[in-house]
Amino acid sequence: MKEAYVLDQDFENTDLSQIEKGGYENCTFRNCNFEYGNLSGFSFTDCEFSGCNLSMAKLVKTSFHEVVFRECKMFGLQFGDCNVFGLSFMFDGSALNNSLFYQTSVKKTVFRNSKLIEVDFSECDLSNAVFNNCDLSGAVFDGTNLEKADFRTSVNYSIDPALNRLKKAKFSLSEIYGLLYKLDIEIDKNS
Repeated sequence: MKEAYVLDQDFENTDLSQIEKGGYENCTFRNCNFEYGNLSGFSFTDCEFSGCNLSMAKLVKTSFHEVVFRECKMFGLQFGDCNVFGLSFMFDGSALNNSLFYQTSVKKTVFRNSKLIEVDFSECDLSNAVFNNCDLSGAVFDGTNLEKADFRTSVNYSIDPALNRLKKAKFSLSEIYGLLYKLDIEIDKNS
């Protein structure tokens, strides 16, 4: 059976039963519900998802090339299952709570105004990634490459410098406790 190839289309208020498995290029998905859906084997290139719910969707061999997620709900996604070839996306105002990026190479990824609560970034390559105004409460960084990553406007991260690569990473002084928490020292935030 031949898979669909869809170019330059807009989808609004759609669910997974209304789209065919295949490749989507330069398409826009607005207010679509793919919660618990199986997006395995789909390919998205230069697409934008806006206000969509992709929580708990299956992403086995799913391709994301230059995809933007705006104001999306994306709980519990396993990005490590995606097709790694050309994997690139940007998140703006999205909630990725409890998602897994385990052993994923997502260099230069931009996370903007997003909630990354309890996201697992273990053994990821996040070099040159930008975390702009993100909440990283409970996010796991273990064996993660964070070289040249920018955390200056983000909050609530806990990153052990002994377990992660941080060369030339950027942090704000106000959130420096996120790097020193393991030392069990007291930091006076009033001085």
